[in-house]
Amino acid sequence: MVIAWLLGVLACGLVALRPVEALAQTPTAQAPTQGSESGSLELVDPNVFRACGDPRNLPFSNDKSEGFENKLAELFATKLGKKLSYTYFPQATGFVKMTLGSYRCDVIMGFPQGDDQAQSTVPYYRTTYALITKRGSGLEDVTAINDPRLKDKRIGIVAKTPPSTNMAVNGLFAKAKSYPLFIDTRADSSAQAMIDDLNQDNIDCGILWGPMAGYFAAKATPPLVVVPLVKETMGPQMTYRIGMAVRAADQDWKRTLNKLITENQAEINKLLISYNIPILDDANAPITAETLSKRP
Repeated sequence: MVIAWLLGVLACGLVALRPVEALAQTPTAQAPTQGSESGSLELVDPNVFRACGDPRNLPFSNDKSEGFENKLAELFATKLGKKLSYTYFPQATGFVKMTLGSYRCDVIMGFPQGDDQAQSTVPYYRTTYALITKRGSGLEDVTAINDPRLKDKRIGIVAKTPPSTNMAVNGLFAKAKSYPLFIDTRADSSAQAMIDDLNQDNIDCGILWGPMAGYFAAKATPPLVVVPLVKETMGPQMTYRIGMAVRAADQDWKRTLNKLITENQAEINKLLISYNIPILDDANAPITAETLSKRP
């Protein structure tokens, strides 16, 4: 899961237009107290790994446990010898408040460093926006939006995401096709629509948030080429470190998760690569099956 409340800073099409009444039917969990029999001051149930997630947001998570965040939660629950439970809620405004903040769950599995709505763990991956193109297009090594080869291209872009600013500065909107950021994920996917347009030659290339670019491009027939845009020197931030989120007071829980991330980085990297997520090290070099031990 990547946080939609950043209004396009990190992803496209994450806001599901679903009522909150369904969640309201579930009694709100009570914050743990010092006198709890478990002895925990932080977790409602220390025997359960209680994750927060979006029910329809692949490749991150869904209510069928098919996303990489679902698999990571399963891994960590197993490592800790805990049962796993999920609270699902669409990543719209109020997501943190209705999940982590209401003690319905104890960890948001994907959270960008720098967001002050919750406390972040150490990062477990680093990624960026990426260009998607067909093999043989001549754009397979484009690593910046100001590349002259993009000047006359029809470029797909999700509205209000950081790359759109750089596209505007470089005069690339004349032939661009814009896709909506806020959609109902029960019926639509801006990422899939962009991939379909690329396959049908309605656009020449597209720009998506890295995890979505890698996941959807790999599912295309034939698979598309994904090029991380790591050479941007202007405009808004394009590359982010992603960790997990816990409540501000949950210091012991944060330390536990930090330890799990650090000790299992190679296994985490392997999981992300299996979903074709373009992950980067500190020098913007791709982390591959040969460099699994590298940290973001």
